[in-house]
Amino acid sequence: MAARIRESVGDDLEETHEINVTPFIDVMLVLLIIFMVAAPLATVDVNVDLPASTAAATPRPDKPAFLTLKSDLTLSLGNETLPRQGFAQALDRITGTDKETRIFLRADKAVQYGELMEVMNLLRGAGYLKVALVGVESRPPEDAVNP
Repeated sequence: MAARIRESVGDDLEETHEINVTPFIDVMLVLLIIFMVAAPLATVDVNVDLPASTAAATPRPDKPAFLTLKSDLTLSLGNETLPRQGFAQALDRITGTDKETRIFLRADKAVQYGELMEVMNLLRGAGYLKVALVGVESRPPEDAVNP
């Protein structure tokens, strides 16, 4: 509580009934500084080697459309090789021009990330926005399950 000194006789101090907001402002400034320091740390760019997925497999559709990017960078939809020139027309022919068809994209482990993104851009350019990445299913290590 804040006190005000009177010029009257006596040792009693008069109390004022006002809220002192200085501590609240100090706390808010400290929180602001903490968030200003912590926010850039949350967006650190780290090189990672992506592991295999341990998530449960989702059910497959009746006729899945598997687009495969081989290590020699050739594309195959099912067993048919697709050319990069005229990719959209070949894909439309195979899927029956159904743009809602989910394309399951698989890539060889040796394929660089930039090449995979190029194929995803080809799919987006052809109008196929439902793309699922396919990986190898693996079990988590025993020590990761029971630490």
